[in-house]
Amino acid sequence: MLPEELVQLAKERMAPYPCEGFLPGRGPKHPLLFFIGEAPGETEIHSLMPFSGRAGKELDLFLERAAVDRSEVFISSAVRSRPYQYKTKQIRGETVTKKYNRTPTKAEVLAHAPVLDYEIAQTEPEILVTLGRIGWERITGSKEKITEVAGKLIEQPIQQLKSIEEDSFVLSEKIYRIFPTYHPASVFYNPGLRPVIEEHAYSIRELLNRKGRCNGENQR
Repeated sequence: MLPEELVQLAKERMAPYPCEGFLPGRGPKHPLLFFIGEAPGETEIHSLMPFSGRAGKELDLFLERAAVDRSEVFISSAVRSRPYQYKTKQIRGETVTKKYNRTPTKAEVLAHAPVLDYEIAQTEPEILVTLGRIGWERITGSKEKITEVAGKLIEQPIQQLKSIEEDSFVLSEKIYRIFPTYHPASVFYNPGLRPVIEEHAYSIRELLNRKGRCNGENQR
C-alpha cells in the first residue's frame, strides 16, 4: 500500500499536465520480477489493473513463456496517470474529438519518481524488467537505445530521486539486476519483434531456473 502522502504529492505534481487518474503498482511483497512499463492507458485507468488492455494480453503471454504467474510479479510503471492528448478523427462520417494515449514527458516521469522509488525499495525484487524505452531510461538514466540493450541481464545501480524536495536523480548504492526488453505493445506496430520478445521471456525463465526455482520439467 502506497503512503497517501506520496500519492497526493504525485497528483499535485501532475496537475499542470494533461493526465488523468492514478494507478498504483500491484504485486507481492517480494516478487520474482518487477516490471516497469511506461504509463497506464485508458483501460488500465478505468479497471485499476496494470496491463489489463491489449498490451496486458501480450504481457500474459510473456509471463507464460517465462514460467511465471502474475501472482509472483510486481507490475508498475514510470508514470501512474494516463498521459493523453486530444485528437479529432472522422468516424463513420462524423467528426469526433477524443482522448488518446501519448508518450509521457520527462517532467511527468519525474513527478512520479518518488512512487516508483518507494515500490522498488519496499519489494526488493530479484530482477527489474524494464518494458520499453521509458522504463529503461527511468531506471538507468542511460541514453543507450533499447535495441542495444534489450535481452541482456545488466547489473548496476539504478536511478533514484535525490530527495522529494530536489528534482534530480542520483545512483543507488545497491546493485540491481536489470533485464530490459521491448514494451508488449510494440508487437502491434512491429510484428517482427514478437519472436525477439519470446526469446527474452525464455531467457528470464532460464535465469530463474539457475536460481533453483524451477525443476527440470520447466526447462525449455
